[in-house]
Amino acid sequence: MSQPRPLHCYEYIDRPYERVRELLHRDPSKLLQRATTSAAARTNALVANLHLQVGGIEIGVDVRVLVRRVRDQQATSTDPAVTRLELSWEAVRLPVLFPAMLAEVAARPLSATETRLDVDGSYWPPLGPVGNAIDAAGGHHIAEATVHRFLVDLVEQMRQEMP
Repeated sequence: MSQPRPLHCYEYIDRPYERVRELLHRDPSKLLQRATTSAAARTNALVANLHLQVGGIEIGVDVRVLVRRVRDQQATSTDPAVTRLELSWEAVRLPVLFPAMLAEVAARPLSATETRLDVDGSYWPPLGPVGNAIDAAGGHHIAEATVHRFLVDLVEQMRQEMP
């Protein structure tokens, strides 16, 4: 079994935190589905297509995303409020060939009209020692870029749903 590899990325959305918070609580599984794929092409399980362009070639894999929970952390005198969406994903077909991931999307207010979304997570490279070697040789950069693209897609979907 591979050791988990940490990932972190962030994006900003020009929408108020309270509206972002409401959207994350409303139906997070459907929100993620709309952000990554055509909802019409999906069945009962939440399946998303994570994709990335590498060297001009579009690479994609269908993943099953499980939203574990959504929780709020109240603001304190030193820290702003935070809404946390805990999730995991793995490839639908041949999961032994693709990384599995546990992550948290955290929404934090920056101003009255802007919110920051952070993804903090860990992924496990597939294929044991071979996967570890691929990850060390550059696979980690692909994983980071894929998660960042996922976050960009999520922000764009949120913008569409909160005009």
